[in-house]
Order: sequence, then C-alpha cells, then structure tokens
Amino acid sequence: MRIAIDAMGGDFGPETTVAGALLAAKEWSDAHLVLVGDESKIAAHLPAGTAPANVTVHHAADVISGDDEPVRAVRRKKEASMVVAGRLIREGAADAMISAGNTGALMATGLLVVGRIDGIERPALAPMLPTMDGGGFLALDLGANMDASAENLLQYAIMGSVYRSKVHGLPKPRVGLLNVGTEEAKGNELTKAAYPLLAQAPIHFIGNVEARDLLHGNCDVLVCDGFAGNILLKAMEGTAGAVFSALKTEFTRTFVTKLAAAILKPGLAAFKKKMDYTEHGAAPLLGIDGLVLKCHGSSDANAFKNAVRQARIAISSGLVGAISSETSRKRDG
Repeated sequence: MRIAIDAMGGDFGPETTVAGALLAAKEWSDAHLVLVGDESKIAAHLPAGTAPANVTVHHAADVISGDDEPVRAVRRKKEASMVVAGRLIREGAADAMISAGNTGALMATGLLVVGRIDGIERPALAPMLPTMDGGGFLALDLGANMDASAENLLQYAIMGSVYRSKVHGLPKPRVGLLNVGTEEAKGNELTKAAYPLLAQAPIHFIGNVEARDLLHGNCDVLVCDGFAGNILLKAMEGTAGAVFSALKTEFTRTFVTKLAAAILKPGLAAFKKKMDYTEHGAAPLLGIDGLVLKCHGSSDANAFKNAVRQARIAISSGLVGAISSETSRKRDG
C-alpha cells in the first residue's frame, strides 16, 4: 500500500512529518510512504540524507500556507505539496494521503483534485472525539460544510457507520443525531427532516442525542451539520482548557495543595491526554473518492505515525469502496 504524506504541511513540517514517516516505516514494512514536498528540505531530516527502502521522496516545489485562501490556492499552486499528494491519489500512484496543512485547502484538494464518490453531495470532516470510557465517538460533519440538507445528514450517517465498522471493528455502530432533546419531534427544520431518513436507513439509528450526554459514550457516530458540529468541537475544547486552567490555579494556591498536585499529577496528566481529541489520530475526509486524512496542525511525529496506522487499516478494509457501495445501494433502493 502506498501512502502519500504532505511533508510540508502543519506547524512543524517537514521535521515532524519526516520523523513520523520514519517511525511508521520502521513499524510497518508493508507500507510504502511517499514524502511529498521540497526534496532538499526533506533530505535534511533524513538520517544521513537517505530514506529507508520503503520511503521515497516526491518533489513538490510549492506550499499552501495557513493564510492562503483554500480554493484559490489549490487552483493556482499546482505544485504545492498538498495538491501533488492529492494528484498521486487521483492518478493511482497512492492509495491514501495524510496532511496537517490548511483544512480548507485539504477539503478543496479532495473535491477539486481527488474528486467525490459518485452520489455524495458533500464530503464531511469526521474526527474522533473523546468519551469518559476512552472509546470515543466519530463526529461528522465538524466543519467541512457549514450548511447541510437532510439528505447530506443521511449520507454522513451512512459514511460514519461504515467507517466505524470497517476501521474500528464495531459490528453495529450506534448512530445518533445531534439535537436539543431526545424526543423525535424536537429540533429545527433540518433535524426534523433528517430524523425519518435516518430511521429508515441501513444503519443502527438510536435517535436524537443531546450534547451533554456525548462524553458518557451514548453513541458511536454523531451526525450534525458543520456549523453545529464546529461549535460543539470548540465548546469541548474551551471547556477542557478552562477546567484544567482552574485546576492548575487551585493546586498551586498553597503548600498543601501543591503537595496534593504532586500526588495527583500522573493521574491528571493521563486524564488530560484521554480527553484531548488530537490524541485520537487523524480525521478522515469522508465522501472523497480516495482516502484523505487530516492531522491536527500541531501534530507530533507520533501523531503522524498513528495516522499511517489509520490509513493502513482503512486501505486494508476497503473503506472507500465500502462507502461507495453503501451509498449506491441506498440510491438504488
């Protein structure tokens, strides 16, 4: 399997992207990793300037920055590392691509360069979010599209269910619809229109779910429009940050609390790591006719290694083909 990595993307590329690729190459000899980016800058981070047998470098002269306007950048910067990686998928030279670069540009690359799965109107960004039991839930869409129709939410539900089944091995993923109440009649026009579509879909739909229950693991797949989903994500990030900031203040208030903090520090650190959604790996861009994974911009080498692990599983399980088959079956049915 061939996995293209946008070596120049993210806050710390190419240093961390190359380091992560080297870790992955050592762990999985069946994965051929293609580092896409400035050849000279990539070589500076390779041991003795030489890549392992299962790592190659594909030169790309340009880079899309975080400040670039996504669609314009993808159309104008034909030789940007992200665009070239997407082109490798389209041309069959890669089975997947991984990038920590500009999210909007990656979405545009997926749509304009790789292309959509036939029948999918809008691809969705689908990260794993944490739960108290450590299992997590897949949420989509979390910002690829601000608006959505009921049909879009139905497609999100099918794609999310297939992903959790194929990649995470869940035989019957529980799919919930984000809403302001659990009753069927609750919600706005969008959720009211989506509810009956999801109820009739070939998924395990458990009905409406409320945001307050998500951390307790009440669903495996959460479906929502990108506007609500991005608000949910930012609210979870902000709450977690505020809680740990308050704990830090309290634990440093007196000598006694400092002693307590020293005792509790390992447990608190483990809990903080468990509740950090960036620890759950890369987020797939579902609905693209090729496997596209988005890493957090600040991802370290281990995060890129884990993204390669995700890509391997998704490729081996035939994820993209399974999503295409399910959406085709839904259309034909």
